[in-house]
Amino acid sequence: MHGGTQHGDRHDVLVMGGGLAGLSLALQLRRRFPDIDVLVLERRRHPLPAARHKVGESTVEIGAHYFAEVLGLQEHLQRSQLKKFGFRFFFSEGRRDLARVVELGASRPLPFGSYQIDRGLFENFLAEEARRRGVCFVDGALIREVALGRDGAPHEVQWHRATDEMPGDAPQVSRARWLVDACGRAGLLKRQLGLARENAHGAHAVWFRVARRIEIDRWSDDAAWRTRTVTPTRWLSTNHMVGAGYWVWLIPLASGSHSVGIVADPRFHPLERMNTFERAMEWLREFQPLVFDDLDPHRHTLQDFLFLRRFSHDCAQVFSADRWALAGEAGRFLDPFYSPGSDFIGIGNTYITELVARDRAGQPLAAHAQIYEQIFRSFYESTLALYTDQYGIFGDAEVLPAKVLWDYTYYWSVLAQFACQRRLADLATFSHQREALARCQQLNLHVQALLREWSRRRGWGREASARAAPVMLDQASVPWFVELNRGLADPLPDAAFRERIAEGARRLQALAGQLLERAEGESAEVAGSAEAGALRDLLAACPPAGVHSPLLFERLREVAEA
Repeated sequence: MHGGTQHGDRHDVLVMGGGLAGLSLALQLRRRFPDIDVLVLERRRHPLPAARHKVGESTVEIGAHYFAEVLGLQEHLQRSQLKKFGFRFFFSEGRRDLARVVELGASRPLPFGSYQIDRGLFENFLAEEARRRGVCFVDGALIREVALGRDGAPHEVQWHRATDEMPGDAPQVSRARWLVDACGRAGLLKRQLGLARENAHGAHAVWFRVARRIEIDRWSDDAAWRTRTVTPTRWLSTNHMVGAGYWVWLIPLASGSHSVGIVADPRFHPLERMNTFERAMEWLREFQPLVFDDLDPHRHTLQDFLFLRRFSHDCAQVFSADRWALAGEAGRFLDPFYSPGSDFIGIGNTYITELVARDRAGQPLAAHAQIYEQIFRSFYESTLALYTDQYGIFGDAEVLPAKVLWDYTYYWSVLAQFACQRRLADLATFSHQREALARCQQLNLHVQALLREWSRRRGWGREASARAAPVMLDQASVPWFVELNRGLADPLPDAAFRERIAEGARRLQALAGQLLERAEGESAEVAGSAEAGALRDLLAACPPAGVHSPLLFERLREVAEA
């Protein structure tokens, strides 16, 4: 089945691209408006092979909530995808004794769960579900030309099916009131309108799949190490093997394959050292020998290999009052670290859906399109700060845990609250909490600068990390951190939600002060740096935080050293 669109047909929304972003948007629109007419044109033939080569199989809380609750796909996720055992970090550069390195992660799953997504299985299911819900989904559709409508006229797309045997290969023409580009990096509208922009994050990635499980739990026979987690299922985590300037991901897929990726800053590890499977394996032999040891006898199980130079990108505009929008990677993309891809698909699609809703109600679009653009860009830029010039920190067993705790707390206290509480379009709360949100954003920028300077002064922690005690920094042992995660599921009325955001701002302020104190206490050079001074001045200008309980960084060390 491939849909029944005819020459000259007309739709409410036409989505160019039937991957994760486009199909998710189609499902969200149909769930919000049961009578809406949505056409999705997808270039690839369905069904897709499982274990497709895509960056971003891992979800975190916003993406998991979006797929499960906003789109209503929880049954599929629980039945056909893998429940994720959180993030896990091993400071294992050059090491084969995994039980003797610092491990950062949780000993048991946190309350608000997420999933490891096999993109092939998931996108096949999304296409089938879209058809079941009344979306016209056409696979094998090649787009030839796009003409944006002016002054309220419909947009027009010329396309044909790859197997159509029409005289003269005549294209089909589809018109729609709304046009959404979800074509990924091809970015049809982005190119046509000249919207592509670079950002300051120049990292690259290589990734591949192997047709077997990578069972990290078997990488050590140490009984104490094995019992650090309540179940021997570290393999279900997004496992990060980290070093200065890079990280290696290990992500399991429901199809039985395992995804392996190397993401690096070229100032530390040039792409040319890893841009073929053979080169990547030699790189792993040197920097992450345990990963090499596991893969080397099974090279014949390789399923694919891809790489991207400078994968992160920006876009001048993604929402327009002229009834067009860009979704997913067609607009902006950050970094696979922390797996924000599905988060930003869900956030962007929600703003597109809100604009379509206003249009269907006959309400003006210009002001809201501009506000949603500003909010979405603010989310993007705040998250981009977690990555830009930060890869040197990744091999530092003292500073990276500090960074991870800050980044999680920032994410769960601000962005995840708005998304998981269904308040992304709650402009009244954004206005009411403008000062608190701006303070959080400024704190984040200054904390990222402090962390970078702290680790740089430590030589990116190379020698210190090699000497670090082999402890597990157990996030699940910290009550307030677990509660912050659990609280994402709380149904909050307006006043309680606003207090939750204000509480998050106070917590971040207190945590920033603790991180500054620890960094300055370790190094007089850090204490005298411009980065420490700027954060100190910002904290002095903030209202009292009113948070006195021990925060995560100290508590983790106490537990690990007990």
